[in-house]
This record gives sequence, structure tokens and C-alpha cells, in this order.
Amino acid sequence: MPATVVVGTQWGDEGKGKFTDLVAKEMHLVVRYQGGHNAGHTLVVNGESFALQLVPSGVLYDHIVPVIGNGVVVDPRVLISELDMLESRGIDTSRLILGGNAHLIFPYHQEIDALQERRLGDAKLGTTKRGIGPAYSDKAMRVGIRVQDMLDAKIFRQKLDVVLQHNNKVLELVYEQPALDADAIADQYLDECLPRLRHHIGDSIQAIHGALDAQQHVLFEGAQATFLDIDHGTYPFVTSSNPTAGGACAGAGVGPRDIARIIGIAKAYITRVGSGPFPTELFDEAGDKLVEIGHEFGTNTGRRRRPGWFDAVMMRHAVRLNSLSEIALTKLDVLDTFETLKVCVAYEAEGETFTQLPYHQSTLHKCTPVYEELPGWKTDISKITERADLPAEAQAYIQFLEEQSGAPIRLVGVGPGREQFLHFAA
Repeated sequence: MPATVVVGTQWGDEGKGKFTDLVAKEMHLVVRYQGGHNAGHTLVVNGESFALQLVPSGVLYDHIVPVIGNGVVVDPRVLISELDMLESRGIDTSRLILGGNAHLIFPYHQEIDALQERRLGDAKLGTTKRGIGPAYSDKAMRVGIRVQDMLDAKIFRQKLDVVLQHNNKVLELVYEQPALDADAIADQYLDECLPRLRHHIGDSIQAIHGALDAQQHVLFEGAQATFLDIDHGTYPFVTSSNPTAGGACAGAGVGPRDIARIIGIAKAYITRVGSGPFPTELFDEAGDKLVEIGHEFGTNTGRRRRPGWFDAVMMRHAVRLNSLSEIALTKLDVLDTFETLKVCVAYEAEGETFTQLPYHQSTLHKCTPVYEELPGWKTDISKITERADLPAEAQAYIQFLEEQSGAPIRLVGVGPGREQFLHFAA
């Protein structure tokens, strides 16, 4: 049975969790394929809010097996805390599979992450300081420690000694910070974390392919989004992995032919956290209004998101990069009170007009948006469940975004709740 990928198409915070949760109703497995606990998502179920960081969205359904794939970097302390939170609220987490090939995040990763960001000063990247980048760096340098290594204490301690020797030198000589104790870290991971996680650790690739071979539905969800992809995002203001749809293949261990449906999640406007170029960014009352109504503060960090109008130039590029079969549009209701809406349809820079994303970062930093203006609908749409009941202006706005983006908009979110959506297919 071909699989489905859900991918963010902007700079994250598009509402992937809600629509992953929505699509998950049809699934047997929901697989997280990259990232770490630097990207959270919030689900609202029966008025109750669940903020998840590592556990896949499908955990809220009794029939789904949630899987953390090999492409994820995992802080076991954070994962345990999240599992405990879910269990305390009546959610059964016993079905979770933690892929043995996933890499671990350690305290030295987080120390170095924070120190590197501080050292960069005004040139900082805006990381969450959760150790994600340094953990992926160790993975690429082939000195990373994987989840499966915790199952062999001797191997775990040998690998930890090797990598900590290097990282302690970095802490001491570069940042003038005290070295970390290998025994203390090993005791925490092997004596405290492993007993809690042991029964979750398994072969995620076998689980995924077993489901596919049995003609079961499998959903792959990424963290962050297209323009935070380390290869295709606004580098260097990106994450350290590949959130794009292609990343699901490497991060979960499947081939391209296993994937048939790719859903791109896009917010009806756009936001960004941290540093980096943002052509449609708003610094005025309209931007403040988007932040206030949309509750645009990070699930994990609490940081205020930078707001802007919808960027169709970016969206066209996201459609290309991910081979999107469809788009799910979120937070349309946040625009309910706006008299006029703007959509960026092109950029201008140094006398040139761009309808596709400029490849050179210096050009992108100089771009100013070319806007089309559309009338707002000035009415509450949060209780609407049918396309025909949407105000004509809202329908026109959605259709305009669809035309500009080049992919059909199939689902539209009109509120934070699990059931606050409508089908927009023609």
C-alpha cells in the first residue's frame, strides 16, 4: 500500500500536527522521519490541547502504531518526559516504536549548541539550543551514538568516551567551559533512561515495511518545513536535516515508489522563527494582529514568530521540491477580521522581477514583494464545515492561492480544533 507524506511548505509552524492527526484516522502507522525536539506541534482534541515534540501525532489514536524513525535525533530524557505527560492524561503510549538506528542527543550537544550561538552574536542562526545541529554533526562525522547502542553498555561507554574526549576539548579550549563527566552521562542514559525506553526500542524499518507489505496505510510526518531544509532552505538559517518530502525516504528507510500522496501544509499567511530572509515580513499593525489572533508563539520555545503575508513565490518552489499532490491550508480563520488581504505573487530586486525563487541568497535578501490585494470577508468562519457556506471572498482567496501555487487545495482549516476543517476539492 503506497504511503503518504505530510510536509510543511513554509518555515514551519504551519499546523502540520493537526492535519497529520486528521489524515492519521486512515493510517496504521505514523512515522516521524527527521528532526528532533526543536520543533513542537499542538493538537486540540475535544477542547484539550496536546503539545508534542518527538512522539508522532498518531499516538492519540488507539489503532495507530507511532514510530520514531532512523532520521530523528532523540534526547531520551525529553522523550520520557513526553511519554509520561501523555500517560498522565490517559493516552496509551505502549505501541510506540523507537527506531534503534536513530541517533541520541547528549548534554554536550546542547552545551556546544548554546555556546556556538552565543559566540556568533549578531550573526546567530536562531537555533533552539536543543543540541540538534551538533548531534547531526556527530552523525555525519560517524562518531554519533545511536539508540541501539544503549542496549550494549560496553559499546555505549566505549563510544561515549571517544566522542566526549573530543567534545570536552572543544568545551575547554574553545569556550573555556568545564568538561562533562562521561560516567555521569552514562549512568543517566543507561540506568535511568534505558529501563523506561527499552521495550520501545526496535527495528523501525522492519515495522514500516511489514505494514506496507500487508497493504496497510503508512503516514510519514516531518518536523520543521521546506525552507528550513539544510539543502533547499534559506541556508544557513535552516535546520540540520531534510524536512522535504524526499527526506522521508532516507529518514524512514523507504523507496520513492512507496510514496503515492504528498500533502503540503501551508498557513493562510506565513511566519518565521529566528533569523533569515523574509520578503513579506510585516512590522506594522497588521503583523501584530496576525501574531495576536494566530497565537504565533513557539510551542517549545515561546518565541514570538515573525509574521508576513502569504508568499506564492515560495509556495511554487515548495510544490516543485516536494512534488506536492495537494495542499492543506491552515488558519484561514485568523484572517476573518481583515478588510484587505495581500498575496505576494513576485519579487523585485535590482530592477529584475522574479516569479520563481532566486537561487542566490544575496538576491533573496534584497527582494521586495510584489503584491496582489484581495478583499477580506469580515465574518467568523470558525464554525463552517462546508465549502459552499464559506463567504465568497474566502473562496476567492483560496482559489487565488491555489492558482498561484500550482497545486490543488483539498483541505482548509478554520480553527484549532480537530474537527475545524472543511474539504475544498472541486
